[in-house]
Amino acid sequence: MELKEKIAAIAEKNLEDESHFLVDIIMSSRQGSGKVLILIDGDKGVNIDDCARLSRKLGHIIEEEEIISDKYILEVSSPGVEHPLTSERQYQKNIGRAVKVSLAEGKDVKGSLVEVQNDCIVLDQEIKKGKKKAYERVELSFSDISKTIVQISFK
Repeated sequence: MELKEKIAAIAEKNLEDESHFLVDIIMSSRQGSGKVLILIDGDKGVNIDDCARLSRKLGHIIEEEEIISDKYILEVSSPGVEHPLTSERQYQKNIGRAVKVSLAEGKDVKGSLVEVQNDCIVLDQEIKKGKKKAYERVELSFSDISKTIVQISFK
């Protein structure tokens, strides 16, 4: 089993409860020390205590089982708004929010996330008809989506 997969399996086993889930593991190395960044989320969000608990558990297991032999920094965090949505659970959690979807073909689609189905998402895309705003329902298949970023509005 690859190191990243091994850490993912340990992280998933040690999440606080079933409402929390693993989003991503990003591993990097620089001049003799590595960094392991574990991104977690929850159906109702995660807080700093959730991240700290998982970090302590993982750090202990990694050390005890000598999973990483070199120097490393372990960081557990929530994904943040700049990180793309990667799982259906993240899409479900963000229903009603504005998103920017980059399609594999290179086109971007912006709209409000309305629904998440097994193989696609549904957006209300704003279209301008003269001075009035109108909305058009757009269905996008997960297989056509390159990445989806939640848009933050400062209005």
